[in-house]
Amino acid sequence: MLGEIVLVLLIIVGVVGRSSIIATAACILLAIKLVHLERFLPGIERRGLELGLLFLTLSVLVPFASGKVGLKDFVAVITSWQGILALIGGAAATYINSKGLQLLQVEPGMIAGLVLGSIVGILVLRGIPVGPLMAAGITAILYKLFKLLGGS
Repeated sequence: MLGEIVLVLLIIVGVVGRSSIIATAACILLAIKLVHLERFLPGIERRGLELGLLFLTLSVLVPFASGKVGLKDFVAVITSWQGILALIGGAAATYINSKGLQLLQVEPGMIAGLVLGSIVGILVLRGIPVGPLMAAGITAILYKLFKLLGGS
C-alpha cells in the first residue's frame, strides 16, 4: 500500500514538475502493481538500467546512422577546442557514471535520496532528469570529498 502511495505522489510530482519521464515511469510501475504483475519487478530492476542505457545510446547514435554526423565531425573533435572539450566531457561523464554504478551496488538505499534530489532539481532548478547514474556518480564524488575533509 505504501508503494502505491509513493508512486501516486511521484506521478503528481512528475506532472506538476513537468517531468513526463518520472510521471510515466511511476504510472507504468503503478499499473504493474495494480494488475498484480509484481513478478516482473525484479526483472525490471535488474535489466531496466541496461534497457534504458540501450535506448539512450540508440538515440545518441541515430545521427551516425542517418548520416547527419560524418567524417568532418570526427576531425572537428580532434582539431577544435570545442571538440576536445566535448571529448573530455564525454570521458568524464562515463567515468562519473561508473562511480555511480559502483555506489548503487554498495549502497542501494541511496536511490531514495537520488530520486528525491532529482525531483527537487526538476521542481526548483528546472533541471532534466537524465538518470540515476550521473546523480549517483556525483554523490560518490561528494561522498569521497566529505570523507577526505574529515567527515564521519
